Amino acid sequence: MTTELAMATEAPSAKATGGSDFAQLSRRIAAEGLLDRRAAYYTVRITLVGLAFVGGWVALFALGDTWLQLVLAAVMAVVFAQVGLLSHDLAHRQVFSSRRASEIGGRIAANLCMGMSYGWWMNKHTRHHANPNHEERDPDVAPDILVWSQRQARFATGVAKFIGRRQAYLFLPLLTLEGLNLSFNSFKALRSPTMKRPFLEGALLVAHFVAYFGLVFAALSPGKAFAFIAVHEALLGVYMGSVFAPNHKGMLMVTPDMRLDFLRRQVLTSRNVRGGVLTDVLMGGLNYQIEHHLFPSMPCPALGRAQRITMEFCAEKGIPYYEVGLLGSYREIFRHLHRTGEPIREAG
Repeated sequence: MTTELAMATEAPSAKATGGSDFAQLSRRIAAEGLLDRRAAYYTVRITLVGLAFVGGWVALFALGDTWLQLVLAAVMAVVFAQVGLLSHDLAHRQVFSSRRASEIGGRIAANLCMGMSYGWWMNKHTRHHANPNHEERDPDVAPDILVWSQRQARFATGVAKFIGRRQAYLFLPLLTLEGLNLSFNSFKALRSPTMKRPFLEGALLVAHFVAYFGLVFAALSPGKAFAFIAVHEALLGVYMGSVFAPNHKGMLMVTPDMRLDFLRRQVLTSRNVRGGVLTDVLMGGLNYQIEHHLFPSMPCPALGRAQRITMEFCAEKGIPYYEVGLLGSYREIFRHLHRTGEPIREAG
C-alpha cells in the first residue's frame, strides 16, 4: 500500500469536517439534480434493447438452418448482456422509484428474458455494494475458484489452489462458463431461505429455458442448435465478465483491520474506465464505477456529470481517485491475478 493510500484510509472524523465527507459530496450531487429519474432515457433504452431481443429471435427463424446462425448467437450474447445490465439498473431502482415496479421489471428482465434469478443476484450484489473487495464480506471476491489476494492464496484449498497457480492465464477461459454459472446458482438459490419469492422466480426461470431451448431446437438441426447455445453462452459469459471485472479487480483489498469510512471504502476499492459513448453503452454505465458505488440509485445518464464533481471533491480531500482506459484495466487485472497466485506457486 502506498503512503498516499495509507493516509487516505485514515478518514477524518465527521466532527472535524462539519459533517461526514460523504454527506458533503451528497449535497453537491443532490444540488445538481443528478439523483432525479430519467424517464425518457430509460424509455428509449428499454425499447431499443427490447426490439433487439425480439428481433434476434425473429432472425433465428428467418435465417434458417445455417451455420451463419453462429453469428447471430454472438449478437444475441451482446443483447442478453444488455438485458442483464438493464436488470442491474432496475435492481438499484435507477429506473423506477417504486420498489414493486423495480422488482417486477427486474424479474421480467433477469428471470424471464435472461435466465438469471433476480432475487439471488440482488442478494449477492447488495452484499457486494456494502463491502466491496472486503476479503471476508464481499461474495464477489470469495476464494471459491480464484484467489483475489495473496492472503487468500496462502490459505487456498481445493479448486482455488489448483487454478490459482495459473489463474491469470485461465481467467478468460473460465469466463466462457460464467453464463452457465449464473444459471446454476440461480436455480440453486431457489432453496435458500433468503429467496423472497422462490416459486415465482423458479417458474420464470423454467419458462425462460423452455422457451430458449424450444426456439433454438425448433429453428435448427441438433448439431447447429448445440453449437448456437455453446457460442451464445460462452460469449455471454466473456462479455459479462469483461464488463464487471474492471470495476474492482486489482484494486485495494479490504481486510478486517482497516478503518475506512463509506466514501473511502467505495472510492479506494473501485476503478473507473475511461471512454466515450461506445464505452458507456457497452458497459451500461458501469465504467463510472466509483460514482455508481457512491450513489447506486443514480440513473446512468447522470454518472458523467457526477464523475466530474466527485473527482474534484476527492482532490480537495486528498483521496486517490483512479481511472484508466479499458485495455489498461484488463492489463492490471491479469497482473493482479498473476501476483496473487504467487504464494501458491512458491509453495510448490
